[in-house]
Amino acid sequence: MARIAGVNIPTQKRVVIALQYIHGIGPAIANKLCADLGIAAERRVNQLTDAEVLQIREYIDRAGQEDRFYVEGDLRRQVAQNIKRLMDLGCYRGLRHRRGLPVRGQRTHTNARTRKGPAKPIAGKKQATRK
Repeated sequence: MARIAGVNIPTQKRVVIALQYIHGIGPAIANKLCADLGIAAERRVNQLTDAEVLQIREYIDRAGQEDRFYVEGDLRRQVAQNIKRLMDLGCYRGLRHRRGLPVRGQRTHTNARTRKGPAKPIAGKKQATRK
């Protein structure tokens, strides 16, 4: 099993798909990485040599140093810092993050259960009966 950027990537999948298991690498970056290193996209991870896995590891590390893209811990840290900055500023988006409500303008009267959590019953409130 190949370990890249602290993630065990699946060995039976194609290289382009397996690289997407790393947080911060999507389809575009995975394809670009394979093209830059000359690795055929249809090859499987278990068909890669140790040298090729090392090349991929170095490419990702080098990209992080050159600020092209961030992966795993660096990316998660950066996103957390951005959210914390918004909350410290007290801007609208920061307040929504602090209260655990949707941030990007979605409705909350109905839906939004993912952000708000399971529905909490309110004492004394019953649905109006229809006539």
